[in-house]
Amino acid sequence: MKNTIFIATIIFGLFAFAKADAQTKKDRDQFEVQVDGLGCPFCAYGLEKKFKEFKGIKDVKIEIETGDFSFSYPASKNLTMDAVVEQVKKAGYTPNLATITRANGAVETNAKETVAIKQGNLTNSELYVNGKCGMCKARIEKTVSDLPGVASATWDVKTGMLTLEHDTSLTTKKAVANAVANAGHDTKTVKSDGATYDALPACCHYKRTK
Repeated sequence: MKNTIFIATIIFGLFAFAKADAQTKKDRDQFEVQVDGLGCPFCAYGLEKKFKEFKGIKDVKIEIETGDFSFSYPASKNLTMDAVVEQVKKAGYTPNLATITRANGAVETNAKETVAIKQGNLTNSELYVNGKCGMCKARIEKTVSDLPGVASATWDVKTGMLTLEHDTSLTTKKAVANAVANAGHDTKTVKSDGATYDALPACCHYKRTK
């Protein structure tokens, strides 16, 4: 009899725990972000540490090889997409596609509508962009690829040359130079401001020219 009561108590406890856990999940938003620049466990630790500034974060998972980063957060705090993307940048990494599944079932994404590019209008251009490492590469290429009219963008770590295919009626080389400078990377024509450069991760601090 005692054994029966004991087993029943365990079953009841497990049922109550599962019910509470399910209720908790209903009260939390789910976040998924694809992050460029995660090269090692230390990088993953740095990203997780930065996000722990958001009190209440749980279920953190980071796949270093793919850059997939996910976590849950209390729905009552209404964490915004902009705040998540900005926090990834503050950690020193480059956010790509991000998706939020709200507790009420609503889904948000930062995917942008692409502007139609006519192949006949595309021009190949090269631009020197100062940088130092793989994280710089991810940041530069993402920054340029997000500009309207850019079909492709590749930055070479060794030479510092950015090669892009773009519609010059939508984005000029000057606009590209301004965009990468705003992301912390100097070109021969536009310099990044000191605060933006200083905010880059230590491994991205390239040697600046006067």
